[in-house]
Amino acid sequence: MTEKRKIIIDTDPGQDDAIAILLALASPELEILGLTAVAGNVPLELTSRNALKICELAGHTETMVYAGAARPLFRDLVTAEEVHGKTGLDGPDLPDPEMTLQTENAVDFIVRMLMSEPKGTVTLAVLGPLTNIALALIREPAIATRIREIVVMGGGFFEGGNVTPAAEFNIYVDPHAADIVLRCGAPIVLMPLDVTHKALSTAARTQAIRSLGNKVSLAVAQMLEFFERFDEEKYGTDGGPLHDPCVIAYLLKPELFQGRLCNVSVETTSELTMGMTVIDWWGATTCPKNAMVMRDIDADGLFELLTERLGRL
Repeated sequence: MTEKRKIIIDTDPGQDDAIAILLALASPELEILGLTAVAGNVPLELTSRNALKICELAGHTETMVYAGAARPLFRDLVTAEEVHGKTGLDGPDLPDPEMTLQTENAVDFIVRMLMSEPKGTVTLAVLGPLTNIALALIREPAIATRIREIVVMGGGFFEGGNVTPAAEFNIYVDPHAADIVLRCGAPIVLMPLDVTHKALSTAARTQAIRSLGNKVSLAVAQMLEFFERFDEEKYGTDGGPLHDPCVIAYLLKPELFQGRLCNVSVETTSELTMGMTVIDWWGATTCPKNAMVMRDIDADGLFELLTERLGRL
């Protein structure tokens, strides 16, 4: 087996975050240095608690979980209980975690790992608002040149937004943090709504997961059935978009995705378009290309990978 890819998962669980974490925990190609929780889908107290629950569900109690930023850099926190439920993980009845959080702050952990691990070996898999990552870059700018890659679920171009007409949720919650990260100079891969809205948890795909018959697959099916109800009503689709697992799937099988290198900027001043990702897909400017923006996905391949890996837990 080739050398494992070292990753830090920055997350705000969220059912789709939880499924992404499970996919990572089930994949021997990845070495998870830690999970860092951030406020987003629900407040930090719940996102950090949910991260612990997911590690226990997977039987990976050795995983270290760190709590980070409780609010965006400058704006008030916006959450999404209407999508994820009051706990952020509504659907399955998961027990209270026996694991405890690490005492080190998530931002300090990110900086420490990036400064201590060999240069260019640690990937940041970012599933929520980018507050922790931006704070780490502010605290120690030298980490930017040490990051192998930052893979972010966020933004949208052709699909527009999902929390406002212009903005996707993760970017909207902390647009100033997203702006800092996109300008940091590290290699960035962006998984926008243009990709994730093609990865639908249809009834057949959910049933395939449920049919695995293990504790984890049942919990995932229950998460999907709760999570998708909001988007099915909103979009009129069979199933909802499975956003965050696209980040982990890219680390495992990048050939599932297609995109192009673009300049991406974030709107941080206009309340009308706050958090909009302005993606220069057609090369209309001479601005430097700072992100590989994915647009297409082999959705069947994604769900085949997810189902196969969940069967290992």
